[in-house]
Amino acid sequence: MRTLIKNAKVVLSRETVRTNVLIDGHKIAQLGGYVQVPVDETVDAEGLHLIPGVIDDQVHFREPGLTHKEDLATASRACAKGGVTTFLEMPNTLPNAITQSLVEAKLALAAEKSLVNYGFYIGATPGNVGELARATRTPGIKIFIGSSTGDLLVDSQDALERIFAETTLPICAHCEDEATVRENTAALAGTTDVADHSRIRDHKAAIIATRRAIDLAHRHRHRFHVLHVSTAAETEILSDHRGLITAEACPHHLFFNIADYARLGTRVQMNPSIKLPSDCDALWSALQRDVIQVIATDHAPHTLEEKARPYPKSPSGLPAVENSLALLLDQVHRGRATLEQVVHWMCDAPARVWDLVDKGRIVEGYDADLVLVDLNRRATILDEEQQTKSRWSPWHGTTLTGWPVRTWVMGREVFRDGVFDEQARGREAIYDHARGGYWAQS
Repeated sequence: MRTLIKNAKVVLSRETVRTNVLIDGHKIAQLGGYVQVPVDETVDAEGLHLIPGVIDDQVHFREPGLTHKEDLATASRACAKGGVTTFLEMPNTLPNAITQSLVEAKLALAAEKSLVNYGFYIGATPGNVGELARATRTPGIKIFIGSSTGDLLVDSQDALERIFAETTLPICAHCEDEATVRENTAALAGTTDVADHSRIRDHKAAIIATRRAIDLAHRHRHRFHVLHVSTAAETEILSDHRGLITAEACPHHLFFNIADYARLGTRVQMNPSIKLPSDCDALWSALQRDVIQVIATDHAPHTLEEKARPYPKSPSGLPAVENSLALLLDQVHRGRATLEQVVHWMCDAPARVWDLVDKGRIVEGYDADLVLVDLNRRATILDEEQQTKSRWSPWHGTTLTGWPVRTWVMGREVFRDGVFDEQARGREAIYDHARGGYWAQS
C-alpha cells in the first residue's frame, strides 16, 4: 500500500520543512518533490506536524503473569493513541524474563497481540551471567540495583562486576541503593504517610546507586544507560561522564514533586520517588544540555484498587504511555521546549541509545513509523478515556495543548480520531549493536 502525506510540516533530523512524505509498504519511500506514482491514500496534513514515532524504552506491560493490571493488547492501544510506535519492555513480568527462551516467549506473545513495534530486555540475576552473555534479539540487559521482586535484585558487588565484565550487550539499571532504602524504612517503620515514600527512597539512595553503576561501566568500558534519573545531584554526576553513559528522565519526575502527595496521594507513588521542585528543574536543564538524552515513561500500571491500599501496602508505579507525548507537546506550547527537542528526546535519541535499525527519524528508507500531531488541539486527560487496562492517569483533569491525532506503524495507520486498526500488528525491533550507541552515531 502507498500513502502520500502532503502539506505537513515534517520534523527532520536537522530542520523542519513543509513537504510531502510517500510511504510505500512499510518504508518511507520519498521525501519532498512531486510524487509520480499512484497512491492508495492521500492525507492532506495542512496545519499539522509530522514526526517520527515515539520510542518508549522503559515500560512495564505486565504480560505474562500480571494481566489484571495491563496486557500487550491494551498497552499497545495506549501506545498507538499516544503516538508511541515502538516500546521496549522490562523483564519483571511473571515469570521474570531472565533467559533467552523467556524473552522469545514474550516476543511471540507480542507478535500475536501488539499493534505497535516491540522489544524485550533480558533481566539480570545474581547467577545468570551466562544467559546474559549469550542473549540475542534484545535491546540489552536490565539490572535492578534496588527495588525489585523475585530473583531480579542484584545488589552484591561480585555479581555486578561479573555482569559488567563478562557481557557485551548495553546495560541499563534501576539505581537505588538497597541498603539505604532498608535503613530509611527501619527509621520510618509504622508510617502510613505516602509522603514518607520520598524520605525512604531519598536522594541518597539514588545518588549512591547511580555513582556505583557508573563506576562499574567506566572500569569495564561497558555501555550503560541510567534509567529514570530523579535528582539534581545525579545530573551533576552524569555531566562528568559522557561517552559510555546515557540517561533518561520520566514525565512523573519532570512534572511532579513532593508537594503533589497532598493532592494525588499514592497515584504519584513511584520508584524512584518524586523529589523536590529543584530536582524537576535540574532534570529539565539536563535535557536541554544533553546530559540526559531520553524521555521515557516507566509506564507501570496497577489497578486503582491496588493503589488505594494504605501506604506502604500500596504499590509503586503509574501509567503514562498514552499521554507522554501530549505532555511534552504542551511544553512546546508553553515555550519550555521546541518540537525539535521533543522529537530528539523521544524518538531519535532512544533509537540511537539502543541501536534500533531504521527508526527514530524521518529518512528515506527508514521504517514508516510516523505520527501526525496537532499543536493547537486542546483536550483534557480523563480516567474514563484511558486505553490502559488500569483506566486511570495521575494527570486526570489536566488540559493540554498539542496532541497526536494519527499514528502509522510500519506504514499502516493504526490510530485515527479515537479509532484503532485492531487487525494491525507491529514488528519485532531489530538492533545493530555494532553501531556503538548514542555517542558513536551522528
